[in-house]
Amino acid sequence: MKSICVFCGSNPGHNHIYLEQARQLGAVLAQRGISLIYGGGSVGLMGAVADACLQAGGRVVGVIPRHLWAMEVGHRDLTELHIVESMHERKAMMAELSDGFVVLPGGIGTLEEFFEIWTWGQLGIHKKPFGVLDVDGYYRQMFAFLDHMTGEGFLKPEQRGMVQQSADPTTLLDALAAYDAPNVGKWLEMKES
Repeated sequence: MKSICVFCGSNPGHNHIYLEQARQLGAVLAQRGISLIYGGGSVGLMGAVADACLQAGGRVVGVIPRHLWAMEVGHRDLTELHIVESMHERKAMMAELSDGFVVLPGGIGTLEEFFEIWTWGQLGIHKKPFGVLDVDGYYRQMFAFLDHMTGEGFLKPEQRGMVQQSADPTTLLDALAAYDAPNVGKWLEMKES
């Protein structure tokens, strides 16, 4: 993998470990020579992961809608910056530029990005790995609900299994690197035959 898209909050959260893990992820990406693709912000976890990657000598590509840039939350010291016209264009470009996806703690925007990229993978629109960095159990209740959805028959076990998860950035990146793309869409092939 040459690039990872990180979805995360534009707020730092109340627990200092969220910022620490965002910084650790940014540093590990740089150490592995993996470009960070992200939403282009300078605040919250977005700014923390970008700054850490840059400080460790990494390449950081931001994609930010013009209206957010105008509100002065855009990061001004990135390796590369794309200013786009809409959130839809932002997500499409981030997906196109990335070889995989990591979700850090965040709010409803982060969840929306995560579920959209998961849906695209489920539908076979992409075959890129994605995972959740479950910092200090932040996503524990979401995973419990996903397991409930699976148990109730609304999410196939194969689809549930598409999401990699770990509390450690290095372990998560290793899991994404070991990702077996053909098997992710296997349930689609079985459904078609």
